[in-house]
Amino acid sequence: MAGSSANVTVSSILKNKSSFEDEPRKKSREDWRKAKELEEARKAGTAPAAVDEEGKDINPHIPQYISATPWYFGSQGPTLKHQRPQPEKQKQFSSIDAWYNRGVDTSQTVTKYRKGACENCGAITHKRKDCMERPRKVGAKYTNSKMAADEFTQPELSMDYDGKRDRWAGYDPSEHRAIVEEYQKIEEAKRQMRAEKLNAEEENDEQDSDKDEDKYVDEVDMPGTKVDSKQRITVRNLRIREDTAKYLRNLDPNSAYYDPKTRSMRDNPYTGTEREVDFNGENNVRFSGDTQQHANAQLFAWEAHEKGVDVHLLAEPTKLELLKQEYDKKRDELKDKARDSVIERYGGEEHLKAPPKSLLLAQTEHYVEYSRYGKIIKGQDRQVIRSKYEEDIYPNNHTSVWGSYWQEGKWGYKCCYSFIKNSYCTGESGKRAVEAVSSGMPDKVPPELEEINDKPNTVGEDNHSSSNESPEDDEDTKCKMERQSKSAKRKLKKLKRKESRKNKKLIDAEENDEDKLKEALRKEEERSKRAERLLHMDERKRPYNSMYDVKELTDQEIEAYQMKRKRDEDPMAHFL
Repeated sequence: MAGSSANVTVSSILKNKSSFEDEPRKKSREDWRKAKELEEARKAGTAPAAVDEEGKDINPHIPQYISATPWYFGSQGPTLKHQRPQPEKQKQFSSIDAWYNRGVDTSQTVTKYRKGACENCGAITHKRKDCMERPRKVGAKYTNSKMAADEFTQPELSMDYDGKRDRWAGYDPSEHRAIVEEYQKIEEAKRQMRAEKLNAEEENDEQDSDKDEDKYVDEVDMPGTKVDSKQRITVRNLRIREDTAKYLRNLDPNSAYYDPKTRSMRDNPYTGTEREVDFNGENNVRFSGDTQQHANAQLFAWEAHEKGVDVHLLAEPTKLELLKQEYDKKRDELKDKARDSVIERYGGEEHLKAPPKSLLLAQTEHYVEYSRYGKIIKGQDRQVIRSKYEEDIYPNNHTSVWGSYWQEGKWGYKCCYSFIKNSYCTGESGKRAVEAVSSGMPDKVPPELEEINDKPNTVGEDNHSSSNESPEDDEDTKCKMERQSKSAKRKLKKLKRKESRKNKKLIDAEENDEDKLKEALRKEEERSKRAERLLHMDERKRPYNSMYDVKELTDQEIEAYQMKRKRDEDPMAHFL
């Protein structure tokens, strides 16, 4: 808020210079701090708000450039008067009821001269020098005859922008009263004529010997009947008591839908039954009888009108019917001519003599009898096909369907654990092979080991079988057996070392693949974060070719992308 010293005019300072000599020219830091604290307290509500000269509180949240009073305004305290319209600068406009006078009677004239009037004509609205009449030889001041009428001067109206554009300015509401009275007289005359007409009809009815029952319609008190005693009409909006309601024709809740609001049942309530009924649904009326023919005739009339033929369904129905018959005849002739030309060129007339497909497919030897309640008495009901895929079909000697077994993200057959869809079933042996491979311990020894293991046994059997031979032969056979056993041991050790190296390589490769997959997952997370950061960045600040990267992807990178990508089609994606 501006202080009182800041709002003092220059003239008052010069006039009362002695009273301002003791005051400092600038506020001290302490005064400025106190004023700031007072302003903050007023904004917080702990100190009372400033009051203007009219005793009104000044909002402390008003900015200073609005509340500060200019030095030339000359206010001695806080005020907002400089922000309000100044009375001396406001234009005074005419009131809303002020308007030009209409229908003023100026025919009345005076017979005696009035003081201050025109000496020439006697009108009091102007002087002699402003008189527009011919100067008289002897003025009206002296003759007191032929006094001119006073001129009527319209008031000068001062209107603002809205007043100049007010469409109802100068309107007299009393003028509308005449219109209302005129319409009331017309209505009263109509009412009187209607009453006279009804009285004449009643007199004629009394003279007539045959009394109509509608004459006593005033005494009828039946629900659903609209009665107008003046015009003697009866309008029924309910069904007759003998008629069956639509919603009572079939009580099955799955039958045709009944709309209670419009009292309509569009579908046939007796669908699926062979009984003859008098009501087949409201849609049956729209698409039965001559309705289709009428629609086709209307369509033909529209198409003919577009082609330039002047014909109309309602205006010239006979002409339209003749044109349609001629059109249908020529169309059939052209179709027959085109068909005959095609048959003559390519043949195949014998195929046209076959019965229609509707008869071929509709005939069947399947016989079913139903009871009156819809249950099957004799025969078998038609099987309902619930899926477009074939069910319970086991190809290639399998005993289970494809997809009945799952392991490590792969689907297969449960009967043999095969992951190849078109493979042949191997039964229990296939299960054992898959289990052995998955556990890392093969059931069978490699063929080389089997041969080596079998050789000592055969040698031993040969030794037993040749026990009757000579001692020299026994020594030869022993030496041979020792050589064979040593070579077999060497081969066995060599195979074991090879197998161990192979297993070690497999283990190292698996570990290396896991490490590569982890690294690929980490890079994929960094790539997704970087892409999200670049997408939120302004395009003008984004690096050049920041979203473009071309390189050949490894298997681990592809697997990491598949594992990290969002799957919108997954129903559980929103719960993760």
